[in-house]
Amino acid sequence: MAKSVLNVETRVRTGKGGSRKVRQDGLVPAVVYGKGIEALSLRLDPKALQQAVATEAGWNTLITLKGDGPFDGLVVILKDMQIDAIRRNPTHVDFLAIDLKKTLAVMVPVQPVGKSQGEIEGGSLQLVRHEVELYCLPTNIPTSIEIDVTALNIGEVVHIDEVTLPEGVESQHDVNFTVLTVVGRMAEEVEVDEEGEEEVVTEEAADEE
Repeated sequence: MAKSVLNVETRVRTGKGGSRKVRQDGLVPAVVYGKGIEALSLRLDPKALQQAVATEAGWNTLITLKGDGPFDGLVVILKDMQIDAIRRNPTHVDFLAIDLKKTLAVMVPVQPVGKSQGEIEGGSLQLVRHEVELYCLPTNIPTSIEIDVTALNIGEVVHIDEVTLPEGVESQHDVNFTVLTVVGRMAEEVEVDEEGEEEVVTEEAADEE
């Protein structure tokens, strides 16, 4: 469980004009929302935000907000962040206020461990789901879900029901979806051969004309 502290300020002016002024000041407009609280408009230092989530948990870091306002002491997680397409700096941030004693849904990255037998034989490992949605208490959010792939052969898959989750963590889903698989190159080679044959036929047909 990764924790950090983030100093923020109340954003008095809201709307597009207010957000523009915040960005002109070198800060980032933000909002905090959650069950049982009124949405709060904030502004913050982008470097401080970057530092706050620079943990092994990333966006799932439990952030305690500090400052002069009703947000002081709230524990939040980063829910959404808009990025400037050219400068690549944050332009708006959404925080979700959480209750440490209540389960919440979070996206957790999948981390394959080892090299599969299929890769050794020339295949390749494909992550079908880079992240999976999990349900747990905020204090039980795993940094990642590790999956040992060493025994996987070409053509074999790992479904979500086969993934071992940490204690206190659940995956609620209607479909037993594929998380990762090992694929071979035979299909690609056959496709290339078929394309080559089609090209030959086309050339022969052109000669006859």
